[in-house]
Amino acid sequence: MLDAPIRIDRRIVLDPSEIEEEFLRASGPGGQNVNKVSSAVRLRFDVARSTLPADVRARLARLAGRKLTAGGVLVILAQRHRTQDANRRDAYERLIELLREAAIAPAPRRPTRPSRSAKRKRRESKLHRGSLKDLRRKPAED
Repeated sequence: MLDAPIRIDRRIVLDPSEIEEEFLRASGPGGQNVNKVSSAVRLRFDVARSTLPADVRARLARLAGRKLTAGGVLVILAQRHRTQDANRRDAYERLIELLREAAIAPAPRRPTRPSRSAKRKRRESKLHRGSLKDLRRKPAED
């Protein structure tokens, strides 16, 4: 586990004690090394009990998708690399990247209204389409 606080952005600093690390055997290629060494890393971060602001927690829960358990725990499994240290770094980088993405508040949507010329153009195109359709009709019998 890391000792120093993890800075996400200028207002959010994560305490390393909130993150649980677990080392386990990785799957995939690697020969005998895979069967002997616990090189994969599983990070567990309890989003519900974290010190993150409520808006960041909500965005993180939405961004995490399947990585978030029903109990609100974010689980990141890193096993791309052959060494435990490289997998550990990878897992922390992925966690920090996810938290940084969740820390960005979406820009508020300002509703707009169509301009007068846009309304005029829309009406003209509707009239044009209608007149084309009228030309397809059979002539009326008198």
